[in-house]
Amino acid sequence: MKSDFVLQQDVMNELKWEPSVNAAHIGVEAKDGVVTLSGHVDSLAEKWNAERAAKNVAGVKVLAVELDVKVPGSFKQSDTDIAEAIRHAFKWSSYIFPDSVKAKVEDGYVTLTGEVQWQYLKWAAENAVRFLKGVSGVNNLITITSKLTEKEIKADIEAALKRRAHDEAQKIIVSVKGSDVTLSGNIHTWSERNLATNAVWSVPGVHKVIDKMNISY
Repeated sequence: MKSDFVLQQDVMNELKWEPSVNAAHIGVEAKDGVVTLSGHVDSLAEKWNAERAAKNVAGVKVLAVELDVKVPGSFKQSDTDIAEAIRHAFKWSSYIFPDSVKAKVEDGYVTLTGEVQWQYLKWAAENAVRFLKGVSGVNNLITITSKLTEKEIKADIEAALKRRAHDEAQKIIVSVKGSDVTLSGNIHTWSERNLATNAVWSVPGVHKVIDKMNISY
């Protein structure tokens, strides 16, 4: 297991290696596998890329993000301009969003509401907004309308995990209560965690994923 110092240095070096991140504005703390990013970034996209870079480092078990988005003056947009950009982003997206999906912009912060049948559409709406110029944050309140029984959801998830995670799927425990899914068990990397949670979100009827998986190196 890496020492706190080595883990901190590895994360800092990974941030410096990521061209879309200005590592000079980001502080890194590490303790017992828990890594905290603090400071400020110029855009929501940079914040997202910093999170992704930190998760790529072996030894990071839990990531706490305390990064503030401070949009530079030259990149600031009025809420009206951002709203218009969102309208165009939805229109030209390769995904077809239902009319129920709405966006509200306040001081650069975007709130998404409405209903879709699949989780991938909820993610697609957020991704279409996250990288727009002037956006400082996104609150995705879009809900999923598809409904399956607990037994059907559990069976679909376990089948998806076997297809995608191979042997690692046997170590992941799936429990379903209503439309909420809890994943537990031991995994080895963040990529395994992402693979498992993405498999769950691919199943219609899932409204919430509770991640209780432990990363063991």
